[in-house]
Amino acid sequence: MPPGGDAIPTRRPVRPSSASANLQSHESFKSGLFDNKRPSTAAPVERPKTGVPKAHHWRGGSETADIEKIKLQRRPTLSTLEGLDESDVPRTGTNNASAGDLLKSKIEEKINIDTLELLKQAFQEADEDGSGELDLDEFKILLKSKLNLAGTKDQQIDALFYKIDWSSDGNITWDEFCTYMQLEYAEKEDSYQRSKDVMFHLPAKTETMPHRDTILKITDTDGTFIACSQDGIVSFWDEGLRLKRTRSVVPSDLAVKQTKQKWITDFSIMSQYNKIIIGTGDREIQFFELSSFEPYCQISLLETVPLHMDFCSTGTEECIILYGDTHGCVNILSIRGAGECLRTWKKRPKQNGIATISLNDAARGNPNVDFISWKVHGDWVQELRYYHDIRQVISCSNSTNTAFVIGSTSGSTNVEGSLKDIKDQGPQSKSDQTRLIKKDDASYFSPRHRLETDQSAFKVYKGVKTFAFSKSRNVIVTGGMDRIVRMWNPYVSNKPVALLRGHNAPIFYLFIASEENRVFSISTDKCVKIWDIQDQNCLLTVRPKGHKIRGDLQACHYSPSNKSLAVATDQMALLNLKLKPVLHADIVTTHKEPVTSAKYNDAFRQVLTCSEGSIVKLWDFETGNSVFDFGEAHGDAAITCLDFDTTGRRCLTGGRDGAIKIWNYNNGHCLMTLRNPSSSRGEGNDEICGLTYVEMNKNRYVVGVGWDRCINIYIDEPNDTGLHQLVDPQDRWEDDKRNGHNEDILSIAFCPPNLLATSSYDGEVIIWNMVSGHIFCHLWSPADPTYVTDALNGDGTVNQVIFMKTRAYNKDAASLIASGPSGSIHFWNVFQGGHLLAKFKGSKHSAVMITTLILNGGDQVLYSGDSYGFVHCWNVSSYALFDKETSPPELITMWRAHVENINSLDFIDEHKLLITASSDCSVRLWNKDGDYIGTFGQPEPWDIYNMSTWQHPMAPFDVLVDPMSMPEHEVIKKKANTHQVVHEDSAANSDGEEEIQREIQARLNHAQQTFHVDDNTIAQQLKERSFSAPKNIGKSRRATSAYDPRHGGIRLRHEKLKHTAVDRGGPSEYQMLRCYDLANCPQPDPPQLKINKSNPFDFYAAEDVGA
Repeated sequence: MPPGGDAIPTRRPVRPSSASANLQSHESFKSGLFDNKRPSTAAPVERPKTGVPKAHHWRGGSETADIEKIKLQRRPTLSTLEGLDESDVPRTGTNNASAGDLLKSKIEEKINIDTLELLKQAFQEADEDGSGELDLDEFKILLKSKLNLAGTKDQQIDALFYKIDWSSDGNITWDEFCTYMQLEYAEKEDSYQRSKDVMFHLPAKTETMPHRDTILKITDTDGTFIACSQDGIVSFWDEGLRLKRTRSVVPSDLAVKQTKQKWITDFSIMSQYNKIIIGTGDREIQFFELSSFEPYCQISLLETVPLHMDFCSTGTEECIILYGDTHGCVNILSIRGAGECLRTWKKRPKQNGIATISLNDAARGNPNVDFISWKVHGDWVQELRYYHDIRQVISCSNSTNTAFVIGSTSGSTNVEGSLKDIKDQGPQSKSDQTRLIKKDDASYFSPRHRLETDQSAFKVYKGVKTFAFSKSRNVIVTGGMDRIVRMWNPYVSNKPVALLRGHNAPIFYLFIASEENRVFSISTDKCVKIWDIQDQNCLLTVRPKGHKIRGDLQACHYSPSNKSLAVATDQMALLNLKLKPVLHADIVTTHKEPVTSAKYNDAFRQVLTCSEGSIVKLWDFETGNSVFDFGEAHGDAAITCLDFDTTGRRCLTGGRDGAIKIWNYNNGHCLMTLRNPSSSRGEGNDEICGLTYVEMNKNRYVVGVGWDRCINIYIDEPNDTGLHQLVDPQDRWEDDKRNGHNEDILSIAFCPPNLLATSSYDGEVIIWNMVSGHIFCHLWSPADPTYVTDALNGDGTVNQVIFMKTRAYNKDAASLIASGPSGSIHFWNVFQGGHLLAKFKGSKHSAVMITTLILNGGDQVLYSGDSYGFVHCWNVSSYALFDKETSPPELITMWRAHVENINSLDFIDEHKLLITASSDCSVRLWNKDGDYIGTFGQPEPWDIYNMSTWQHPMAPFDVLVDPMSMPEHEVIKKKANTHQVVHEDSAANSDGEEEIQREIQARLNHAQQTFHVDDNTIAQQLKERSFSAPKNIGKSRRATSAYDPRHGGIRLRHEKLKHTAVDRGGPSEYQMLRCYDLANCPQPDPPQLKINKSNPFDFYAAEDVGA
């Protein structure tokens, strides 16, 4: 165990050469996916064989049918209880896929160890030319013959072959085939284990308690925890474990009169009637008002002491009150017309300050009240609950033979079963079991035994102290003195489904979280464990040294709404689960972190996305479903850029760790790492800001740029060994050393045959000749004096450059588009030294940056994204084609796609669709006109060929509710501010119009004051700014121009993108309050005072002296 006793999650380490992956089910993708949630390579879990149970008629259904249902299950599950329809209950591990879905199952899932042996032998036989390799045709014949695949699997076989042949040499070897299969299955098992990860916030939050005695029970209602102790003190706690109030169910005057203190045994909440039920050691059931804790009424003279209680509403004005006693009986009080009964009981004579009615009068004197007592256990009842969904009472005790019993509330109505029991047990049992006992009989309150058909008893060595039941999961879990958590099929009582071992002390509390498919258990030594129901293994163990809860356990309760476990010892403690961050309940997110890039792969018809959390996800483009994902791609460093090679079988990622990595992204295998020399030497964090894959003269290169201000070129030579390689860049170009960029390079673009463009933070664009390595031209945009921005550098950044490849050889036209500086889109002619042909504002909003650009396939339509989340569509088919342009191009359409900065755009020419990725953690799909198709990761899949499955005409919820998304109105345009929009019309029609207008103008002038700061203050603030040079960079590096106080520095780009408050105009709310002068109030006459001359400090009133 790690120091400090922290939680111990069960998980395998991730291989350094391959990122951790996560595969999810996806039925409709034709190129093959993992359809089963549980991988075939997962570690097998031993489950005891479960015999065929006896049929119990109280569950309904025939014996044969029930047995057949059990045989068809992966493991036995709950059969049809009363009110529990078997067809409506999802079963763990049951494959409910249709035949069409099964035909689309992934080919890899059909391969096991035996099949692999046959494939190895067939691999050698299928190699017709004896080269030891198979081409695509040979591979198809091999799989079809050995896996008996239908002819419709050709597309899947092609996709599998391309995934294995990542080097694109057209052949695969047996070693490559095995390597791919092993990595894919290993990553899938790692991802499966990681998807089950769960963690508490440690240590637990603790607070002192107002209770002086032992806590009996904790429950919650509407997010509030309620605890009650034996001395009758009830405390209320909010979800943050703050004490809201404390009440007592034992009146203070009554406590003084009684010589013997009242002993509280248990309590329950009647939320429908705003009452709290208290069981006492004086054989009473008391009712109190939940809001004021005023005594309401009580039922006295019970036959036994109610040790444990439960309440359940069974219908309109109907309820059941249960309690277990020391005789092992389950006592049931069924009330119809509960509200009227309680009001009637309240009118009874009072005893000790509370209206009292005896159990005899309550049951016999009211036809709407029934009482029945079942002799169930051979020991004290430890716990009991009534589940209205199945109309059954579940109780437990320390008795071995009746440790756990599921039984009905009333007697059996199955005549055939009753007659069978009478025949088996003899005629002497007739009077005891089958005779209808009337209320006036003397034996009405005596305990009775249920028929065998009315209950099912589970035998557990040393009994059961606690249990939990879940109808949706068809499982019961029990725990007791033997320290074993048992999982039961409620239909099978002779043997448990699984034994969960790991606790070293008796089990104290159990809870089933059905939504998360987990079981929470805590033992008397305060060891908390979380178990997975499906895999039946331990997910998390938290020991006392980790949660730091001291004292002996008294009570526990898990709140599903708060996702927290409340524990009462000599203090109140709260263990909160670590939840996945949710930006908004109604907002679908693609990643948990801001998305930096998204690219479409036309080879596999998939979309690849990456985020600042170093996560890469693969999505099915046609449906939006998740296919595969792998994490820790660059360790803890964020992924900043993404690209594919020319074949589309490998992806390239750049990170803030200064490295570029090449992946076989279909199985998360890192093939190659391209190192940055300065980062590998530890000279700084030289983030990769842009990369591109270049194929020129049959040579392949990877070109990366970033904070090191260098152009790093790596030769791509795929190795057939499958070993992970570390590659250093080629020597820098001489022009790059002498005349290259002086600031961080933010973007790069390649235009065949040999032109390369780079843009930097200071606004410089350089065109390079990749063949010679010389600079083709420098491009500087003239400053715009009318542009106003809050950026320290005046927003001189060029965030992205793209080439118009159809104009590559047109020396008169603009062939390069740059997004910036000054929030403008620039069209450049790169020939004859380079000159600017067009410049226009990329957004109607002021001080907004154009962050990304993309062209369609024919370079006719330009899409731009800005820092406010807007997408603009421009017609640039003939723009700046022959001469300079003074006006902007035609704006085809515009819409708001996100509420935060758009980091990436990608256009799919085949379907005329646009992909947008934003810092709001979402990646969305749109058609060319801005119709919203959906967000990758949404629960409902879409079909790009069926417009009825699109989200259009709806818009993303976050966009819809954001104030900046509001359309402009002609009336609002005429108003200068919000105050005028709201009050000007009404003020104009009121008396004293001129006076009110002067008052409004005065307030506006006051609200729009300008603050002036002198030059010395500005210089001092620049020296003290937090984004100055990092401490770990050498003095020589500090001395460069990158850290000149006049410049923003390499980290200014991130500071600039931080969200700032937007001034909507107009005064604030408190400035809009109308003020009035106070009325003249009459002043009271001051009292006449006299001074005691002997004591100057003795003041007294004159009237007092007269008195």
